Amino acid sequence: MFSEMLASAIDTLSKVLDPNGPAQAATASSFTPTDFSVHFFLQLAIIILTCRIVGKLGQKYLGQPQVVGEMIAGVILGPSLFGYFFADAQAAVFPGPTKNVLYSGAQLGVGLYMFLVGTTLQLDHFKSKAKSAISVSLAGIVVPFLIAVLITPWLLTVPGLFTPGISQSSATLFMGACIALTAFPMLARIINERGLAKTSLGTLSLAAGAFDDAVSWCVLAVVLATFGAGPGVAVLAIGGGLLYATFIILFGRKIFVPLGRMVEREGEMSMTVLGITIAAFCLSAFIMDAVGIHAIFGGFILGVVMPRGLFVEELKKKVEPLAVVLLLPMFFTYSGLNTRMDMVNTIPLLFIALVILAGSIVAKFGACYVAARVAGEDNRTALGIGALMNSRGLMELIIINIGLQKGIIGPTLFSMLVLMAIVTTMMASPLFELVYGRKARESGELGALEKKDVALAD
Repeated sequence: MFSEMLASAIDTLSKVLDPNGPAQAATASSFTPTDFSVHFFLQLAIIILTCRIVGKLGQKYLGQPQVVGEMIAGVILGPSLFGYFFADAQAAVFPGPTKNVLYSGAQLGVGLYMFLVGTTLQLDHFKSKAKSAISVSLAGIVVPFLIAVLITPWLLTVPGLFTPGISQSSATLFMGACIALTAFPMLARIINERGLAKTSLGTLSLAAGAFDDAVSWCVLAVVLATFGAGPGVAVLAIGGGLLYATFIILFGRKIFVPLGRMVEREGEMSMTVLGITIAAFCLSAFIMDAVGIHAIFGGFILGVVMPRGLFVEELKKKVEPLAVVLLLPMFFTYSGLNTRMDMVNTIPLLFIALVILAGSIVAKFGACYVAARVAGEDNRTALGIGALMNSRGLMELIIINIGLQKGIIGPTLFSMLVLMAIVTTMMASPLFELVYGRKARESGELGALEKKDVALAD
């Protein structure tokens, strides 16, 4: 009797990750709410532990910031490594239907993080560096599209890179958007981990990166419109985004001043003020998502107009740990689950991937460096800006996943662009330390790296 009960318990436990749970596994046709819950908590535990471990190893042995380790951890948990060697286990832990839950958590995490980053933006630095920021932004858009004009006709001659029948103009626009993209969330986190959030260099890079990413998403909206979504997609994305951004910049500070006064008067942020603030963030993220830009821009632009002082200190204290440790890793893992690294498997394809990589580095690092120098920045600062702007990160993975899902590119070009995203992102921190950070730390301009882990700027 006992042996039968034990055998039954073991059998039940072995089916805990089956659709509809062990009790109804034989008749399962779809996931129930309980299935999503069971998978979700297991996924979170694995994601958090993997991101922390890989992030720490990257910091210790590769000199990479925590965020780059978390990006790599996301890829490790996907089909490129975990799914490649342990396909059944990976499919059991991350079944397809549960990706939608992870996606929502991922958007909440990265949106909240960019909201917090927006509260640290020093507008006085931006005003004093407006000329440089505009120059770097324009260079970071124009040159990548010129590179795309040069290489896209060649890429179109290679079968399998783009979807058959795609026009040269659509393919060029898509490639230009991919090359012009700066990993805005990644850039923000590197800037914060490197102690640059309150410096003019950090503010300049964030402003330029935000503009470049916004343009890239608008261009993507135009490309999607040519693929049957209709011109309304592009009109809504560009027009709606501009209208909302203008409204927030003009009236946002006045709207939220009472919240800042309440916090200053009470000496702390009450749950009511926190609730109103989070609700405003969610509404802002919804608006930018709904018009077709991205939720992170809604979070960032709202953070820019939030009251400063004690309000921001209290907000960071209450929200930052949860956003950085729990929610943000979901963003990296979701993208990693859609990434394959085994598609570039011949010499000709590897050569094409290297050309795309080299062109992307020239288009961002080179162009932004030259633009900053022309705008009057010293050589070291210009090199630092170029190094930061060259990072693509997981925003690149998001945009190329859209391209793959919408039938713009094939799996092979997708993998090449993934390779470009990872290499340029891993370049960012070491290159920045080489051209700017090391001397800045020696002179006392920046603090020691070990004091900056996952927190926003103190």
